[in-house]
Order: sequence, then C-alpha cells, then structure tokens
Amino acid sequence: MQRNEALELMEENIKQKNLRKHCLAVEAVMAKLANYFDKDEQKWRLAGLLHDIDYEETSDEPEKHSQIGADMLAEMGIEPKIVDAVRAHNGMHELPRETLMAKALYASDPLTGLIVASALIHPEKKLNALDTEFVLNRYGDSSFAKGADRDVIASCKEMDLELKEFIKLSLTSMQNISDELGL
Repeated sequence: MQRNEALELMEENIKQKNLRKHCLAVEAVMAKLANYFDKDEQKWRLAGLLHDIDYEETSDEPEKHSQIGADMLAEMGIEPKIVDAVRAHNGMHELPRETLMAKALYASDPLTGLIVASALIHPEKKLNALDTEFVLNRYGDSSFAKGADRDVIASCKEMDLELKEFIKLSLTSMQNISDELGL
C-alpha cells in the first residue's frame, strides 16, 4: 500500500480532525525512528498512519481497539509485521511486542500526545518553540497530560533508546510537519 492510499483509508475511517492529526504525528515519529534504526521507512510510516484506523468505531468498546483495525488491515493484505504492530499497540491486550516496529509504535503513540500537550501550554503554542528539555520537564510532571502514559513512553528502553533521545527524535519529527499538525 502506498502512502496516498493509506492516507485515504485513514481519512475514510477517521472523521475527527484531531485524531487525524494524531495519526500524522505518529506517522512522522515512526518515519524518524525507521531512519534512526535503518529500517523500511514506508512500512513504519504505514504502521503509524493506520494504527488508530478503528478508533472511532471502537470508541465505546476500547477492549476491541486495535484488534478490529489489525483485522481490517490483515484482510487488505497489509504486511503481517505492520498488522502485528497495530494489534499490539493497545496495551490493554497485553500482547507481546516482538518487533522493533511494534515497540516503536507502542511507545510513540502516547509520546505524540505529550508533545502536543506541551506545545499547547507553551506561551507560543507552537511545536517549533519547544525543545527536548521542555518536553522532558512535562514528562516528569505526572499531573500534566495524564492520558500520556509515562510507563508506555518509558518503554522506549525496549528499543535501547534513552528517554531524552526518544523525545528529541519524536519532537524533531513532529516539528517537521508542524503546519500539517496546526501547531
């Protein structure tokens, strides 16, 4: 599947503007991590862009989130590694994250939310005004952006990435698409 097809698929299944932006943010982070780890950027991008494909459909049944989406992608013939990463990104299922892609998607998902929340409280309200230390300080404040699960973000260590480096890579990737994200 090409990116334009994946983008259409995401937009067909996700109507909420902020959720679309979230998928774009995760896609950007996954692309940056693919390059960092010398992996296939296109495949990692697809995992990021499509990871929440079933989010609106499963909003009343969070226990089904990621399972329906992964099944949908599998039926479309998407590569099993991508399907497995999408399926395992919802920690509620406690599925093993066996590939680097799955580990990256799991950790990146909540970090993008923390970075967006950090931008929104910054006086300039812009991603480009943030630096790694600003986000790291927000990470350390457990009362801030409570939905951004710190334990999941800290799972970056499963990729042999230090938290500070993970935040730096993720922030940079999101800054590169700040116009698309409206921040």
